[in-house]
Amino acid sequence: MRWKRAATRALLVFSLLFAGSAGARAGEPLGDPDGRGPITLVTGGDLTGYLRGVLDGWNVHHPREKVTLVELPDAADEVRAQMVTELRSHSARFDVLNIDVAWTSEFAAAGWIRPVDGTRFPLKRFLPPVVDTATFRGRLYAVPYVTNAGLLYYRKDVLDRERARPPRTWAELARLARTVAPKYGLDGYAGQFLPYEGLTANVVEAVQSAGGSVLAGEGTRVTVDSPAARRGLSFLLDGVREGWIPRRALAYKEEESRKSFQDGHLLFLRNWPYAYALAGGPTSKVAGKFGAVPLPGPDGPGASALGGSNLAINAHSRHPETAAALISYLTSEPVQRRVLTEGALPPVWADLYADPRLVRRFPYLPTLKRAVLTARPRLKSPRYDQVSLAVQAVMHDALVHRLSTDATVARLERELRAIVSRG
Repeated sequence: MRWKRAATRALLVFSLLFAGSAGARAGEPLGDPDGRGPITLVTGGDLTGYLRGVLDGWNVHHPREKVTLVELPDAADEVRAQMVTELRSHSARFDVLNIDVAWTSEFAAAGWIRPVDGTRFPLKRFLPPVVDTATFRGRLYAVPYVTNAGLLYYRKDVLDRERARPPRTWAELARLARTVAPKYGLDGYAGQFLPYEGLTANVVEAVQSAGGSVLAGEGTRVTVDSPAARRGLSFLLDGVREGWIPRRALAYKEEESRKSFQDGHLLFLRNWPYAYALAGGPTSKVAGKFGAVPLPGPDGPGASALGGSNLAINAHSRHPETAAALISYLTSEPVQRRVLTEGALPPVWADLYADPRLVRRFPYLPTLKRAVLTARPRLKSPRYDQVSLAVQAVMHDALVHRLSTDATVARLERELRAIVSRG
């Protein structure tokens, strides 16, 4: 009988151990019962180094819940690839993920991030459009951390000589880019047209500014074949065909386009707010000679694609309570102020855009606020990566080969429908 009792006890222990390991594989976190403890924050490269100082402030006051920072490469595609590798394997290596706003729907649909309780965060103090980037199917899956919206940079000195105002419409931009730029030896207009994520943002901005959309219904319907969407795509396609978008711009990412403007080669540039400080720096050839306004559209101001990042909690985090508390800290007003002043990143708190001291230091803030308030999410889809790659490939090929709008729309619709149907 003793051996039977011993065997029974051994079987019970084995069963408990197996259940525990199976629970871990099924996604049940094996952390402290209260969900608190040390955590890891993963992010793309912190170019200014401000984030370590911010996290030092947390660690001083939370010695038992210290945060370790993991910085991935700067390129968004590599950041996403490394995060996805960990998340697909149900790894608990990363607790809090600083993700591009466009990835929220994809990560939520895959079950990689957990829903969050919105009442724990000051969402009503945020710029309203940024909150939408953190939702999927009506639920909050992340918390906005930084935002971004495209701006139109222009050579103020050149327009002043021509007694022209910054363009408010595409027609005005095209006319000035076609007629004024050559008089001063400048290229007309550039954005980010290399086949990467920046091209997706530029395409979506053009379509949205015309009142159209690429996808609808949380990415379940393809809507690119509409008069409004066609008008938006034609803005870019016509610009290359007519020459006021130079062919060299088809190889531009953010930095190449910024340097072209900063070195005095462009009349107009579409770029993010980070370019403002650099274009006004001591080595810039256009310092004191440029301005920034909201992006133009077909009949007035356009609609930027919302950029920025959201903070999400790994569905397999062992310490989700500490993770949520860290997100609350990072989205508090004092830290949001440091996001701007030390990180040179646009914060999500609305009040900061009207702070007189900050506006004196960052004069583009009122313009950026207007741009964010009229901006819309880039694309919301559980298959975002595939959708974005299709947009990039089709549009870059169309720009390079100067294809017609009809041919571009037909191919884009065909490829997007194939992606959506697989869902």
